[in-house]
Amino acid sequence: MATVSLAGRDVTVSNIFCIGRNYAAHVAELGNRPEAEPLVFLKPTSALLADGGQIELPVYSQDVHHETELVVLIGRDARHVAQADALDYVAGYGIGLDLTARDTQSELKAKGMPWTKAKAFATAACVSAFAPASAVANPQALTFSLTVNGERRQQGDTALMLFPLAQLISFLSQHYGLTAGDLIYTGTPEGVARLQSGDVLALSLDGLAQAQFTVA
Repeated sequence: MATVSLAGRDVTVSNIFCIGRNYAAHVAELGNRPEAEPLVFLKPTSALLADGGQIELPVYSQDVHHETELVVLIGRDARHVAQADALDYVAGYGIGLDLTARDTQSELKAKGMPWTKAKAFATAACVSAFAPASAVANPQALTFSLTVNGERRQQGDTALMLFPLAQLISFLSQHYGLTAGDLIYTGTPEGVARLQSGDVLALSLDGLAQAQFTVA
């Protein structure tokens, strides 16, 4: 049973939803095009890795990229929620990594096949402890960052999301339904790059949450 920490207590994780192509500069750096609606994919709970853990690079990939993201923890079941009410369903905010085997992803995309192998390997969903939603006045005014071996690699600002949080939560609740304990990885800004054995990654979310991971 996979859990995350919210204000010092364990919360069982239900589903892990991830949003792709949610920052224009990241869309551009990968040569993709913006989407008309949120691009959604899933990770299994077996991919979760808590603060302090070791990232295991899959043997079938030579090009695993870090993607640092704001992560939302859903606090109660949500079905057909309006955008105006969507943030009321958030229990907490954290910072995480959506790791991607980029070479594997490119191969799968070229064949018209799903990306699961590139996104769902063990330790591919790194996450911090969560700060309670009550501590965040405006989740669309948060900054976050990633350093690798002490060097700044990514800097994000939630105000730049192409699909803001309320729209994402409403969309997911209408198309899939949300369950208490669901995580939403909300997309990464530009600056993604290859990880190497021994790398130390430090993530920070606007003074609310931080985490550190080491590549095995």
